[in-house]
Amino acid sequence: MVLVHGVRTSRTMWRAQEEVLRAAGHRVVAVDLPGHGRRLDEPFTVDRCLEVVDEAVESLGGTAALVGLSLGGYVSVAYAARRPDRVAVLVAAGCCTSPTTPLRGVWGRLARWIESWEDSGERLNAELVRRTLDVQAAHDVAAGGFALTVVSGMLEEIGTVDPIALLPRVRCPIHLVNGRFDHFRTQERAFVRAARASGRPVRLVVVPGAKHLVALDAPVTFSRVVLEALEDVQVPGAEASPPERRLS
Repeated sequence: MVLVHGVRTSRTMWRAQEEVLRAAGHRVVAVDLPGHGRRLDEPFTVDRCLEVVDEAVESLGGTAALVGLSLGGYVSVAYAARRPDRVAVLVAAGCCTSPTTPLRGVWGRLARWIESWEDSGERLNAELVRRTLDVQAAHDVAAGGFALTVVSGMLEEIGTVDPIALLPRVRCPIHLVNGRFDHFRTQERAFVRAARASGRPVRLVVVPGAKHLVALDAPVTFSRVVLEALEDVQVPGAEASPPERRLS
């Protein structure tokens, strides 16, 4: 299984999932995308992101389950559409708003402004982490360091990715996972329709009480969702599930 993190974070945000998946006997690689973690000095490009994921899949034998959160979700959808032969199941979390939205320009201007601050928004980021994550989750995301100057460039690059157009090209079971209070759920129904156009089994899972960083807000529930997604790989010809599941 390959785990792909969100923007500004790194591979360390997946600590809880890595522990659960390895305990269940799965081989796991959590990557650092360019401009993040151990690749902090690399320029962020979508093409390089896909190369990083491909290298991780290759290290696992050429086929893997793929799990991505937020930015990692968009990258994972793009990879699964480009290399459908290499993805056994796709879990795309916190990414049900297309990055092609006109709001991307507003977000980009805000990001450039914050990045121009003397501390590049370090204190703001620390306060957001403190207010939105519990102590363990905050420790996990901080362990790999924060990419404070990558967001504006990332927004320019990720605008080339249209997940609604790409999902029909995926050739494996698709699991869309969102926190109940995720502000990136604005096109959830459109994403489900696009995923169903692939002809593969599709599940939408909405996690009660969780926000955008659903894997950090509800690590036990999210890990269970991932383990259930892996079960789909072992069921040839599985029927598509009902369009939504709410977990308690």
